[in-house]
Amino acid sequence: MSKLSVSIVGGSGFAGGELLRILLFHPHVHIQQVTSERLCGKPISRVHPNLRGITKDKFCSLDALKPCDVLFLALPHGAALKNWPNYLQLAHRIIDLSADFRLRNTATYQHFYGQEHPYPELLEQFIYGIPELHRPEMENARFISSAGCNATAIILALAPLFGDGLIDPTHTIVEVKGGSSQGGNKPNQGSHHPVRSGSFRSYKPTGHRHTAEVLQELRHASNLSPHNLNLHMTASSVDAVRGVQATCHTFLNAGVDEREIWKAYRKWYREEPFIRLVKERDGVYRYPDPKLLTGTNYCDIGFEKDPLSNRLVVISAIDNLVKGASGQAVQAMNTMCGFEETTSLSFPGLHPL
Repeated sequence: MSKLSVSIVGGSGFAGGELLRILLFHPHVHIQQVTSERLCGKPISRVHPNLRGITKDKFCSLDALKPCDVLFLALPHGAALKNWPNYLQLAHRIIDLSADFRLRNTATYQHFYGQEHPYPELLEQFIYGIPELHRPEMENARFISSAGCNATAIILALAPLFGDGLIDPTHTIVEVKGGSSQGGNKPNQGSHHPVRSGSFRSYKPTGHRHTAEVLQELRHASNLSPHNLNLHMTASSVDAVRGVQATCHTFLNAGVDEREIWKAYRKWYREEPFIRLVKERDGVYRYPDPKLLTGTNYCDIGFEKDPLSNRLVVISAIDNLVKGASGQAVQAMNTMCGFEETTSLSFPGLHPL
């Protein structure tokens, strides 16, 4: 069986580095080219030192790209749109890791990203990149838009509750905490180490752009209209490099007990290879912890019911660069191309770390 030719546009960033780490060990993939305009001609291991001795390839420029079977776009938000006609000529299948094609509604895109979408006709052609919710569509897809990291953690935590109608769909509050690698490999004032070290900072109390993805996908899971579903999200940065933890405050409908909650999660995720339900009643690891998921494509989900009210607190955790970005993109590629979905993604993490 001949290998799939794969190229990566924007391979010098954190997401590009994780794509390389995963795909270099994929038995059905040959990495054809990796671009970086800034590092063109330089060895890949110069910027990704963990790949020393693993690959001797060098970065190339966009102009040097040749046609391939699958093209990954690991570019900053907005960058893929600038060269989209060229990418269409290079590959029949494209997986975009940015936010450029995640939203179906053009007005919602304009609201959250401050501009009109230049290719509105393509939005319906892109499949939103969470395989657990869109596997059948991915199997015949040409274009996949990989989901945001915060959105992934929230959607996977809440989809069974919204989908099975167990909670009040108009009243959900989510606090997401993420590591510094969410900001990419170009430092800014907020990610500069002396400023960020030791800090717990709420950087987006309202209006986080991933809110749009979450609402879109929870509506898909529940078939609720926009007027019957609402969610409030706050995002904070913590003193860590990797990881996302979402703490979701939901409110159960009358008469819903813990047995029904477990039944919903098992129904939705029993066959899912990358969803792990955390059920421990005691001990330090009784709630999902992003640290345990470093380098993995797993999403851990647990919950606790407030004994004094109808509040249900759902906690989920992922590695933002893997299940929240590159790992999930490879999972989507595996589904799209008919490979075993877990191929090259079975790393279980490290403990202690």
